[in-house]
Amino acid sequence: MKISANRDDLLKPLQQIVGVVERRQTLPILANVLMVVKDNRLSLTATDLEVELRTHTLVDCKGESEFTLPARKLMDICKALPDSAGITLEVESDKATLKSGRGRYTLGMLPAQDYPSIEPAKASDTFKLPVGVMKRLIDKTQFAMAQQDVRYYLNGLLLELRPGRVRAVATDGHRLALCDASFDDDSEIDTQVILPRKAVIELGRLLDDSDSEATFEISNSHLRVHLDHSSFTTKLIDGRFPDYERVMPNGQTTIMLSEKDTLKQALTRTAILSNEKYRGIRFRLSKGLLHLQAHNPEQDEAEEEIEVDYDGEEMTIGFNVGYLLDVLGVLDGDEVQMAVIDSNSSSLITQKDSAECRYVVMPMRL
Repeated sequence: MKISANRDDLLKPLQQIVGVVERRQTLPILANVLMVVKDNRLSLTATDLEVELRTHTLVDCKGESEFTLPARKLMDICKALPDSAGITLEVESDKATLKSGRGRYTLGMLPAQDYPSIEPAKASDTFKLPVGVMKRLIDKTQFAMAQQDVRYYLNGLLLELRPGRVRAVATDGHRLALCDASFDDDSEIDTQVILPRKAVIELGRLLDDSDSEATFEISNSHLRVHLDHSSFTTKLIDGRFPDYERVMPNGQTTIMLSEKDTLKQALTRTAILSNEKYRGIRFRLSKGLLHLQAHNPEQDEAEEEIEVDYDGEEMTIGFNVGYLLDVLGVLDGDEVQMAVIDSNSSSLITQKDSAECRYVVMPMRL
């Protein structure tokens, strides 16, 4: 079989799916991409048995064929070719030869019938959501997911669905990120699912800021997302997410208002001399002023002072500066609002005059 395509048309879907391919896999075939050719359409599928991504592109060919090729090698060859270069792929029984210009590259194949497929059970809930809304929820919260925590349900993102509202929540036990969005949907959906960390990252890469709608299908153990040119399937984490509402600071809070960029720059400079392991920074609040201080075992010390809108009692709180910078990196607006209780209580960070995205950061002892 002979397949002709433009380099750019083949490279884009390969770049989309290659993140799903595991670098260290137990099954050699999981390093490959499944390619199915039919009616001048090339479908590409990648999976690691937890996450599966399918996409397609148009090519010029006669007949039908199924085969698998090494995903990263094929992508690297296409990436190294000149823009808009013509590509010819000649497929034989056990190998494929890619030709472009005077270049010739022969790749080994594995049988398509051995390629695994994720087939979720029939969907129990289905809803539609603008692609840009889902991307925003992921972008605003994914940084707070845990990494390889023994509490496996923290190594992912909670999606909570209610009629006309969707909420994303992530926490690693030291900080929490929550973002709400509303959408037009007539269904009476009321459910919670936990997406694995890798699925969240890959879905965030796949989605864009467009207003086009994606269809989400939830079964008892999987989530499938149908997009214009691709479909994404992931297993769900089977566990109970913590009651995040209890983490939200309650009680008598005092509000500090600050210019977001001013605070971010001061924190970035002070962080340079913080302890590399614990990243601790001391917040000292007084009327109209925020004093920042950091030091490390090498006896280096950094101090910054910025003007803020604060009229409460003097207070000193320790924070992990990396957590604060992560929040400021995703927060919208020019002003940041920080609700504080005392030196031993978590603080709530939001954009001024908006509670759509809320961030909780626990204090640390310094």
